[in-house]
Amino acid sequence: MSKIISVWLVGFMLLFVNQGLCAKKLSNKQLTIGISQEFENLNPLVKQMSATSYIYSLVGRSLVGMDADGKTSHQLAVTTPTLENSMAKFDGKGKNRTLKVDWEIKKNASWGDGKPVTGHDYKFTWKVAMTDTISISSRDAYENILDIVVNKANPKKFSIIYKSPKWNFNRRFAFYALPKHLEEAIYKKYKSKPGAYEKNSMYVSKPTHPGLYNGPYVINEVKLGSHVVVTQNKHFYGKAPKIKKIVLKLIPNTNTLEANLRSGNIDMISSLGLSFDQALALDKKVKKTDMGFDVKFKQSLTYEHIDLQLKNKILQDIQVRKALSIGIDKKGLVDALFEGKQYVAHHSFAPIDPWYTDNSKVVVKYKYSRRSAKKMLDKAGWKLSADGFRYKNGQKLAFTIMTTSGNKVRELVQVYLKDQWKKIGVDVQIKNEPARILFGETFRKSKYKAMIMYAWTSLPEESPKTTFHSEFIPTKSNSFTGNNSMNWKNKKVDAILEELDGEFDQNKRIKLAHQIINFYTDEIPVIPLYFRADVSVVPKKLSGYRLTGHSQLSTNHVENWSVE
Repeated sequence: MSKIISVWLVGFMLLFVNQGLCAKKLSNKQLTIGISQEFENLNPLVKQMSATSYIYSLVGRSLVGMDADGKTSHQLAVTTPTLENSMAKFDGKGKNRTLKVDWEIKKNASWGDGKPVTGHDYKFTWKVAMTDTISISSRDAYENILDIVVNKANPKKFSIIYKSPKWNFNRRFAFYALPKHLEEAIYKKYKSKPGAYEKNSMYVSKPTHPGLYNGPYVINEVKLGSHVVVTQNKHFYGKAPKIKKIVLKLIPNTNTLEANLRSGNIDMISSLGLSFDQALALDKKVKKTDMGFDVKFKQSLTYEHIDLQLKNKILQDIQVRKALSIGIDKKGLVDALFEGKQYVAHHSFAPIDPWYTDNSKVVVKYKYSRRSAKKMLDKAGWKLSADGFRYKNGQKLAFTIMTTSGNKVRELVQVYLKDQWKKIGVDVQIKNEPARILFGETFRKSKYKAMIMYAWTSLPEESPKTTFHSEFIPTKSNSFTGNNSMNWKNKKVDAILEELDGEFDQNKRIKLAHQIINFYTDEIPVIPLYFRADVSVVPKKLSGYRLTGHSQLSTNHVENWSVE
């Protein structure tokens, strides 16, 4: 689409802004949701983006999940194994101690083509995940598995035997199964060539095959860059969803997203939609007039930050990293863009996480001071020139900062940061990419040259091992598996992360988490910015919808939604 047509289209849509909503009768026949990010790959082993998780949660289920109150909910599993109910048992002692966890899948749990979901699907998924030619976000959960034993008499029952007992063995919410009866032949054909299975999986070649999904819906139509349509899964094991069809409409520009809501082209905006400032403004308008919507807010674990590329020689100097952090007025940023209603972040654990701390003995804080930032850069040898920027041995102190294009609030943050850093003599250029490219290629392969700004969301008490541990630096040799894109290496942090996973005492886990925070804030591989609140705009007639505030998104409970 040409720039002229794009501008005309946005202008046309904005004509509706002050005219209220188009008359449209909302019903359980169809719900159209606006989303600002495109998914990258619906294969649950490969997916990394929140947009993909949002869509996949409509069509896929794990053994257990977490609800909006932070409580474990049974999904495919009959019940949750614990040490107390003896469905989880230790074997051996010391370093030889293993953990056997017994799972049972619900009797009527089936794939969308009617084939039963069994332990064989989980064993096959583990096999795929452990294939080093296949790129997945994390192998951590799979590498610790010694074996998966499927009950011969009843394949709905299976046991996972772990090499090293982990305290969160029954919280592996992301352990989604692949349908062995559909994917095994493809896996065998392409497993030897790096990247080949991901590209040829049926999730890519035939994403509308119902047998790929075991959730309340199945994918009915996919048009990249436009929309995804899901329809009811007649073989769903649980409560049948009341909404017959859901259309997810991709609208990358957040201004256009709001215009589409006002014009009636979409019925609601997902939590991956409006920027926070837009939501605040819309909330005020909604409360003044009867527009038929509610703007929902919930404090979340979503962490907005800047990864620093530690392969960059300039950023390897910790004095430069500290100066960049001290040179940002984070409180001014939050006040200016969010009316002070989002939390300034000093590290990666949010205030609503049990592992959070504000203790100054643990957290190294970088109080905003332009003068101190300038002194640090002077000391590091970066001298101010007549053009207002700094140089060292003829090299300019300059970086690029990347984020998702079309995201209004992130683009505003970039402009704010560029201005802040210019005032201490640092030249920063903005270079953005569509989310699908940024996360599917640039971030995943750690290709960015200096800085990448984005957010991750997690569960309460979730180990940051796959993001902080040096084993999870994505490289060609490990098929770009892991989220440590900043290339942070600290052997002490690696050891603490490994100890954290195996610590069953909650108080001791908190102490270990605080040790990680201390190293993280002291070495600054990342510049924390703020914790986002989840926001969504929903019709007042929609019941059963709840924001979760964590990585198990609202669509994970879509069967509870209904238009009253």
